[in-house]
Amino acid sequence: MRGLTSGAATAIALSAAAAVAWAQHGHGGAGGHTEGHQVAQACASEFEKVVGDGRGFGLAFAADQNGYPGPMHVLELRDLLDAEARLRRLFADRAADEAAVRAAVADVERARSEVRLVHLLTHLKTRDLLTEAQRRTYHEARWATLAPAR
Repeated sequence: MRGLTSGAATAIALSAAAAVAWAQHGHGGAGGHTEGHQVAQACASEFEKVVGDGRGFGLAFAADQNGYPGPMHVLELRDLLDAEARLRRLFADRAADEAAVRAAVADVERARSEVRLVHLLTHLKTRDLLTEAQRRTYHEARWATLAPAR
């Protein structure tokens, strides 16, 4: 997915999530559960790859789409990836119980929240560094098919 806009990455992620939900609720026909799980695994793998590369995977879509451009962020994402790995290991090691899963999910969401906040705040700072003309040029180049930034 290298080279995709954050909007395209978000659309892919949402499509994958919808496909998983559709398949998991019996709409996938014979083998739908297996296909749904394969789609979920592919989405999770892509998320790890994108985040591991320091890209946002749509986390700042709201800012970027509305004229708050951000550079390719160099974020410390190891905590998020480690938390995701710990959650998966609980199940892989057959060590999952309610308390452990609740704690692991809370760790994942805390890390995800911190990454998103840093990402969005960087967009705020980057916007302030540009002139109105530069922001307009950026927005037109990045979001030509959408309404202009305000």
